[in-house]
Amino acid sequence: MNDQNPFGGMGGQYDTTVQYGTPQQGEAGGAGAGADLIKDTTTAKFAADVIQESRRQPVLVDFWAPWCGPCKQLAPLLEKAVQAAGGRVRLVKMNIDEHPAIAGQLGIQSIPAVIAFKDGQPVDGFMGAIPESQIAEFIHRIGGDDPKAQIAEALAAAQEAAAAGDAQTAADIYEAILQQAPDTLDAIEGLATLRFEAGDVEAANAVLARLPEGAKETAGLAALRARMALAAQAGGLGDVAELERRVAENPKDHQARFDLAMAQNAGGERDKAADNLLAIVKADRNWNDDGARAQLLQLFEAWGMADEATLSARRKLSSLLFS
Repeated sequence: MNDQNPFGGMGGQYDTTVQYGTPQQGEAGGAGAGADLIKDTTTAKFAADVIQESRRQPVLVDFWAPWCGPCKQLAPLLEKAVQAAGGRVRLVKMNIDEHPAIAGQLGIQSIPAVIAFKDGQPVDGFMGAIPESQIAEFIHRIGGDDPKAQIAEALAAAQEAAAAGDAQTAADIYEAILQQAPDTLDAIEGLATLRFEAGDVEAANAVLARLPEGAKETAGLAALRARMALAAQAGGLGDVAELERRVAENPKDHQARFDLAMAQNAGGERDKAADNLLAIVKADRNWNDDGARAQLLQLFEAWGMADEATLSARRKLSSLLFS
């Protein structure tokens, strides 16, 4: 992925996105067959076609442009997968050359980008011309009712238990899933996350070691690894109050500000952490080999693409980089 892309690791293993802004030759096809499931939209129609419709069923939004080569690779595979899903999801295509506002509001800087909406909100997504199998898995996860419905239901139950604070029940469910289907990446991710959040990094790493050989890194697993790396990095930081004092006394002390951002992130203060890293990028982009921006991208990966702090900071970073 382009070094300037503020989206970080989302879909990065495929490196098939194009940073938009400089049109190239070529055309991307339209919505194709299956008009009931696949349609083009505009800025004016986005609320009805996506926000309102997603309250009835999941809607995938494909942000593309006629000059984007990877968009042309993804489009037929995406449309085929949506049609094969038999109505579990709908696909809405948005040409960002003609309608850039929505992409800008979502902080999208590279295409193709696909964002899934449920209940009027973005819930998941990917970037790049990913393989057909990965598209199918994504649609199954978003749309449900896949052939592995029992596993999907069990995963949902585990997530519900974890959200309710019943980590033991969630862990038991994940273990049961892995006994039946050891290659269930979502269960490995969920169980490893529980171990990590309980403070047992060794156990979390042991769970991650159960990943099938050659398995593709999912966005969730990449996010967990990023969180674990950030936690290890934050372990050697100083007192937050002392770091705040150093920054107040010398706003150009970028190392103190960087360490403060890491400590704030460890304490759950995501917006403050992002703002401090953005302040370094604004003051001195070359500091520590562009280390502040690189660290911010790692935070985006750890927080997730739909996190409010991620979306807000992406917009601010885009403004700094591309204004």
